[in-house]
Amino acid sequence: MNEQKHRAGFVNILGAPNVGKSTLMNAIIGENLSIITSKVQTTRHRIMGFLNGEDFQIVFSDTPGIIKEPSYKLHAAMMSYVDSALEDADIFLYVTEVKDDILHEDIIQRMKSSTAKIIIVLNKIDLSNQEAVENRIIFWQNILPEAEVIPVSALHKFNIEAVLQKILDNLPESPEYYPKDQLTDKNMRFFVSELIREQILLQYKKEIPYSTEIVVEEYKDVPFRIDIRATIYVIRETQKMIIIGKNGQAIKSLGIEARKQIEEFTGKHIFLDLTVKVSKDWRENDNQLKRFGYSNS
Repeated sequence: MNEQKHRAGFVNILGAPNVGKSTLMNAIIGENLSIITSKVQTTRHRIMGFLNGEDFQIVFSDTPGIIKEPSYKLHAAMMSYVDSALEDADIFLYVTEVKDDILHEDIIQRMKSSTAKIIIVLNKIDLSNQEAVENRIIFWQNILPEAEVIPVSALHKFNIEAVLQKILDNLPESPEYYPKDQLTDKNMRFFVSELIREQILLQYKKEIPYSTEIVVEEYKDVPFRIDIRATIYVIRETQKMIIIGKNGQAIKSLGIEARKQIEEFTGKHIFLDLTVKVSKDWRENDNQLKRFGYSNS
């Protein structure tokens, strides 16, 4: 009787902003590890999520949406995560959609130059007709003849199993890279800051979400609850006033919704204390970016 060999590998998810990369990873893993909103540049970091079975481990990486011309050092740091994901993949999931007209030729060329398997995930097919989907499949087959093209709706979890099966079919033989009981490479402070930032993306408009960063200053897991103290950084005094709102109503609403999401994520009662500070031009400040967990290396 042959012993079943263990397979493990890095499956790195790439694509333009807002094509559904985070939704896809969350759907496959079955956990909401990456925050999801309709706004572009929701994902700022490279977030790993692990899917484990008895004889396999898939290490997914959700990456920021590809920015062709970074406007800030923050954007450059975000694109450094895309660069690293192009270097260490066993399998690429390149997520696109039927109406995605931007062709990132440099990224496609780097994927082609790699030895990694390429899977084109044509997402949001529920928003297009069958003819448009079929035409787009042919388009990608011409661009990347060696790649598999799989049409899906990550939001509705349609055809997700086909993507997972294709990954398993191409996963190399390897021992696991992380303990099998581990779900992600990020700690709880990271997810708390992301859940707060998600609510800012949902509740505030215009430049506010893109000018904001969160630092969890204190995280105390005590009996029956978790005490959290977090600072919201913005780049201008006027933005601080908007975050707080008249008579503090805006930040109160933000805190209520963020606390609900953190309680759902942790399964414990949360005490959440939010403050707002101004850090002028933090998106261009190397020291601040490093403090906020970004790196160009």
